[in-house]
Formats: sequence, structure tokens, C-alpha cells
Amino acid sequence: MTKLRVGVAGTGNIFKHAHLPGWLSLREELELVAFCDAHRPSAEATAKDFPNAKVYENYHDMLADESIDIIGISTPNLFHSEIAIAALQAGKHVFCEKPDAINPIEAQKMADVAKASGKLLMTMRNNRFSEEARYAKKIIGEGAMGELYMGRCGWVRRRGIPGRGGWFTTKELSGGGPLIDLGVHMIDMAMWLAGNPKPVTVSGSTYRKFADRPLADGSIPSGTFNVEDLAAGFIRFDNGASLQIEFSWASNVEKEQKFIEWRGTEGGFGIVNDKLSIFTEDAGVLIDQKPQFSPSQTAQHTANIQHFVACVQGKETPIITPEHGVDMIKILCSIYESAERGHEILL
Repeated sequence: MTKLRVGVAGTGNIFKHAHLPGWLSLREELELVAFCDAHRPSAEATAKDFPNAKVYENYHDMLADESIDIIGISTPNLFHSEIAIAALQAGKHVFCEKPDAINPIEAQKMADVAKASGKLLMTMRNNRFSEEARYAKKIIGEGAMGELYMGRCGWVRRRGIPGRGGWFTTKELSGGGPLIDLGVHMIDMAMWLAGNPKPVTVSGSTYRKFADRPLADGSIPSGTFNVEDLAAGFIRFDNGASLQIEFSWASNVEKEQKFIEWRGTEGGFGIVNDKLSIFTEDAGVLIDQKPQFSPSQTAQHTANIQHFVACVQGKETPIITPEHGVDMIKILCSIYESAERGHEILL
């Protein structure tokens, strides 16, 4: 079997810690042949472990290599759609770090170009691949929860601002703060578990309260911080269901917590800090279940990349589509718009 050839755009931390292990888990099926980063020393340092790989500063030069089959994107958010669209037009399959884009127009362009090119476009949605999420999806599909009608999801940190003063906290590069950073994970999983209903309206509020606070050593933070540090909101779907959301990088809560919860007519469930609880009733008796899962042998990011490659090879059908990304970016950007305007937004 001829190995798939992979080129990488962006060789920073998210590539090293999340994407690279996934690609390396498929050594028998693919090879990493090119690394591109605007900061060339980063690409060169990565390429040292791959003697035959080429190094680029400009992704257009990498895309000109007709032998490359797949482009992996792990750059700052602003560049996701730009590189993805160019790669698809160059005849490459694309696997992109989340979020898909920083506005709905770019997300829709990605979906349209992917369809026209006939190539696969998939964006990282690693939380779908946890054992807890997969089991919850299974029992929902079997009807054990009945109709899911009310949900909650969030990821709140007490103190956890990433890369303060860098691209994470610069709106022009990131598109936003914890809503677009953390929200994409939990909102996606909530919608996927509920069968991907279409969002119809959103409302939200955002806050920026920790950007200028002195650091632990008493020094004043430097660098750009023009995004929110907390966002909350409410999403209505076309099937009548609704979802409450809350995401923060810093807030005065007891401890960090990520959670998803759905209430159904026949049962409900919650996944809190990766622990699943199921709530049902039988003959008037309330039943709580806490399934125990063996530790997964495959990290979620790796499982997501393995699924993508299997789809490229025609072995599996994508469970993550460009249309999911379009809906996600519409939701996130409309929540920002709602927060700015002070009223609900019709999608």
C-alpha cells in the first residue's frame, strides 16, 4: 500500500502535543514529508526528526508539491480558513485544528471549496472520541433518553488564561477568548450527542475582568488582551431544544470544571470532568448509574486523526463534516454579536 504523504502548516505547541502523536500513530499508512511555519526555526527543529522532510516558511510553496496528499493545519486561528481553502484548491485533503474559522463567511467558503474539490475537510473535534461521549451517543441512539430537550455545557477555569499577551488573547488572530477556544469543544459535543440540531437563535454576554489585573508577582501584564475572559449564553434549536453555555479562562469559582448535560423525556445524563452519570426511572424508582470505563489506549486527538485518515482511505464515513463547522462558527460569532448589541440574534 502506498503511504499517504502529509505536509504540516504550523509546528507550535498544539502540533507537537496533539497532532504529531496522531500522525505518528499511523506510521505504516502515512509519512510526514513537509513542515511549514512562519517562524522557520520551529519548522526546522521539528524536521530534524524526519531526515527526508522539507522545510518551508510559506505554505504556498509547500502546496506546490503535487506529491503531498494531506495538509494538517495547526496555526493561529486567523489562518485556518486561508490555508485550508488554498490546500483544498491545490487538491489536498485537509485536517484542521479547531476552530474552523473566525467568522461564518470563511467557514462557509471552506465548506463550499471542500465540496467543489471533492477532497475531505475535517476539523478537530477530539471530545467526540472520549469513551464517555461514545457511550452516551450509543444509548441516546437506542432511545434510552427519549427526546432530549434541555441541555447545559461549559468549561470554567478559576485561573487559566493561555498565552497572555500572545495570539490567544489578540482578537485579530484568535477570533475571541474562551468562547471560541473552549466553547467549540463542549458546544460541539452537546450538539453531536443531540443529533446535530440546527441552531436558530442565540443570546449571550461576554466579560473582560481579568485582563489588566496584576500578576502573582505584582507585575502589570503586558501585551494585547482584547478578548473576553468569560462568556455565557443560550442557544435555541430548530427541534425546540435549547442549550445553556458558560466558558471562562478566569473566574472566581471553586475549581475548574468542564461539563455537558442533557435532560430527556425518558432519562438524562451528565459528563462532568470526563465522568459520566446517567439518571433514569423504572417503575417509579429513580436510578442513578455511573458507568466505569477502562482507560483508553488512544488519546482523543489521536483517535480523531485516525478517523480522518480512515475516511481519506474510504474505510469510514466522516462523523465530522464541514457543515458542522459552519453551524459552530455561526453560533460563536452570533453570541459575540448578541453580547455587543444586547439582544437575541436570529441565525
